[in-house]
Amino acid sequence: MIEREEIWKILEEYDIDKIKVAAVASHSALDTFDGAKEEGFHTIAICQKGRHKTYAEYFKRKKVGSRDLGCIDEAWIFDKFKEILKEENQEKLRKENVIFIPNRSFTSYCSLDEIENKFYVPMFGSRCLLRMEERGEKRDYYWLLEKEGMPFPEKIENPEEIDELCIVKLHHAVKKLERGFFTCSSYKEYREKAEKLIKQGVITEEDLKKARIEKYIIGPVFNLDFFYSPLLNQIELLGIDWRFETSLDGHVRLPADQQLSLPEKQKIPEYTVCGHNMATLRESLLEKAFSLAEKFVEACKKYYDYGIIGPFCLQTCVDKDLNFYIYDVAPRIGGGTNVHMWLGHPYGNALWRCNMSTGRRMALELKMAIERNEVEKIVS
Repeated sequence: MIEREEIWKILEEYDIDKIKVAAVASHSALDTFDGAKEEGFHTIAICQKGRHKTYAEYFKRKKVGSRDLGCIDEAWIFDKFKEILKEENQEKLRKENVIFIPNRSFTSYCSLDEIENKFYVPMFGSRCLLRMEERGEKRDYYWLLEKEGMPFPEKIENPEEIDELCIVKLHHAVKKLERGFFTCSSYKEYREKAEKLIKQGVITEEDLKKARIEKYIIGPVFNLDFFYSPLLNQIELLGIDWRFETSLDGHVRLPADQQLSLPEKQKIPEYTVCGHNMATLRESLLEKAFSLAEKFVEACKKYYDYGIIGPFCLQTCVDKDLNFYIYDVAPRIGGGTNVHMWLGHPYGNALWRCNMSTGRRMALELKMAIERNEVEKIVS
């Protein structure tokens, strides 16, 4: 792992008044760039050829009369996202005084080993936590949640023990970054569904052996988009989102008899995230949400060197008794924060008295750090 002191030395060579913000152009990049522009930063989108037009064309910054359109000043286009890890491209980022914003696409398309050990560019947030969200790692988020007694769905060790509704979590066989999840209520149903999905090429037997099986929490899901500020030493709830998933959302829009009459290849829904929407919590639940965030921040400080910096997302479900269960953790900007870019979100707006999205909150923290000469506190 690159030591923070090494990054701080690189930071000493920066022209702090000319800092630019860069991110891999996918996932939550538009929120990142929009927020950066709101606070006056120059933005650089790291694009992959064939997926670049959204950033290099449609949201590219330009003048239309007296108006400024778009939020992306520069689009750097590579054959593959991972080329940003090349030494000559890192050097270019450093020459441009870039603070890099890690998102899930960055850690999915680029080697985590290289990000941790060879990416010598100051990153906003916690480099030491990015590996936490890789299920199966020795110290993944499940390890942390269990260590600190935080609520998460109960794990089923042996599929033969399934005696109530469970969810089986594993990767999609073809869409490697997506999910091959399925639900079942018995071992018999587990085997039947697994065999059908293997036959359809959705999952593999090998991945099934490594799958995590959890008791299914019946209730709504809330992605809690938090922010921890090292400068202000405070936890902020900026927004809440929830997901649209294919083909699950299509299934639930069908009458029950139509669902039952679907052909075999359509009968088991897939859980590929394709969009997000806003949500709010009833106010009596907000303290419970903040309590989860407080425990998570303290646990990160306790077990992961310098702990959490900036945005993090606790993906939760709420049961019939209004208890939260954390089923996933993102130790960086969440995937659904585009729902509150520019507009902000009721919680971030209520706190900061302006339109405060996650992207803008990161840019504001960076701006405050520059003004205080404390940029080292927010990078790793």
